[in-house]
Amino acid sequence: MTQTPHLARWYQLPRQRRRALLRALFALSGASAAVAFLPFRTAIEFGSVALKRRIDVTPEDCVWAVDFAAQRVPWRAMCIQKGLAVQRLLRRAGVDALLHYGARRATDSGELQAHVWVSVADQVVIGGEEAPEFAEIAAFPRARR
Repeated sequence: MTQTPHLARWYQLPRQRRRALLRALFALSGASAAVAFLPFRTAIEFGSVALKRRIDVTPEDCVWAVDFAAQRVPWRAMCIQKGLAVQRLLRRAGVDALLHYGARRATDSGELQAHVWVSVADQVVIGGEEAPEFAEIAAFPRARR
């Protein structure tokens, strides 16, 4: 039985990368389902899980895995799904990731546009290319009072 090129590439990945990719696929699927089926206020909290015990995962690893998975799922993963997935993976790994939600008016059409980005220790890890063009409306998890 011959392996497909995708399956062969899967086995060439280091074990840690394969594990990260599986976690990213589940997180991206959950984030996509939350955005599709839940009210916004509930869906946006998908990534705001409690911080877990610190494990050896870097933001770069999580972003790589989510981006890699997002290019291969049969639906279009937008910034909100990718941001929620990255935030959830990082927080479950003990990294205090903050999801930012922003908006702007398109200059040509006047249409309201939204964007999501994730930061760790004030450094944007995903969605940062467009973030400066958007006014932040909220950040999650919200500060507990």
